[in-house]
Amino acid sequence: MRRFARVALLCLGCGVCSLLYGFSQLALSLEQEPGGGREGQARDPGARRQAGAGRVAAGSAGRGESGAGRCKNLSVSFWNSYWMLPSDVCGMNCFWEAAFRYDYMKTHPSEKMHLAVVACGERLEETVTMLRSAIIFSIKPLQFHIFAEDQLHESFKDILDDFPYEGKVNYTLYPITFPTESAAEWKKLFKPCASQRLFLPLILKNVDSLLYVDTDILFLRPVDDIWSFLGKFNSTQIAAMAPEHEEPRIGWYNRFARHPYYGVTGINSGVMLMNMTRIRKKYFKNDMTPVRLQWGEILMPLLKKYKLNITWGDQDLLNIMFFHNPESLYVFPCQWNYRPDHCIYGSNCKEAEEEVFIWR
Repeated sequence: MRRFARVALLCLGCGVCSLLYGFSQLALSLEQEPGGGREGQARDPGARRQAGAGRVAAGSAGRGESGAGRCKNLSVSFWNSYWMLPSDVCGMNCFWEAAFRYDYMKTHPSEKMHLAVVACGERLEETVTMLRSAIIFSIKPLQFHIFAEDQLHESFKDILDDFPYEGKVNYTLYPITFPTESAAEWKKLFKPCASQRLFLPLILKNVDSLLYVDTDILFLRPVDDIWSFLGKFNSTQIAAMAPEHEEPRIGWYNRFARHPYYGVTGINSGVMLMNMTRIRKKYFKNDMTPVRLQWGEILMPLLKKYKLNITWGDQDLLNIMFFHNPESLYVFPCQWNYRPDHCIYGSNCKEAEEEVFIWR
């Protein structure tokens, strides 16, 4: 009996200490000066979800706006909880975001983020792994657009229908689709089905914005974070990609390409964020005719002119297009498309030395 009393007293003491520590952290966060407030967050599209969670906190706990702007660039997510972050990083809004996020999402449905992927051959498991990583970290609901060969459709359905993420994700399966008169030529360009991404703006006509990713990537941050780059586009930008290389001395395009390419080292299309409404409306400058051409008009002429000079298929065609229309591209840092060649010859992506957001 005496031993039981000692154990109970010890547990009670630990509980009191934990409670005191929690109150000390709460007091510290309330005493700190607000870091920019709601107005500062409104200017930063990447911080909108923290601002939204702060409003939930204000309504649910009457804490007002004192915690706004405290999370800085560190996201609070299922795998990155408030209490796992450094004490000097997050304020009250992070706590309330972690506590109320899922309830808030149920009562305040937000716009879906659209993610597209193309899977052919032996890419089923790789694609499913990528989709799981997108779901686990993300906050807003997701709409998957999966383009796959017919023999993969049933397997995708069996796996996706068993996903335990009801209400957070929907998906649509599509067949591989190319223009009838040139389907064989497009399908064999570079890798099987890879050039399907070029036709997404023409197929998904009712989708305003879209994130395309290759099957071999893993999300290490919420899709919401890269999606926020759409809010940073200026009036002329229609798409966002990362550079192909950071170091020109090991760059492929600047050393070997036999066609025009974007910037100093070209761009990599494995992660491509698109405002598809703008893409469909834009008339593109080109080196084939003085007349500007729309997206659906320029693809085949580009292929005919450069098919003997391109190595990386549709990525090369995108490089050519944005070489002639550089004002239309938003370039995001390499940590959003981190690849083995960023570290095989030393560290060639300085931003990724702090954190990698999308891994390939």
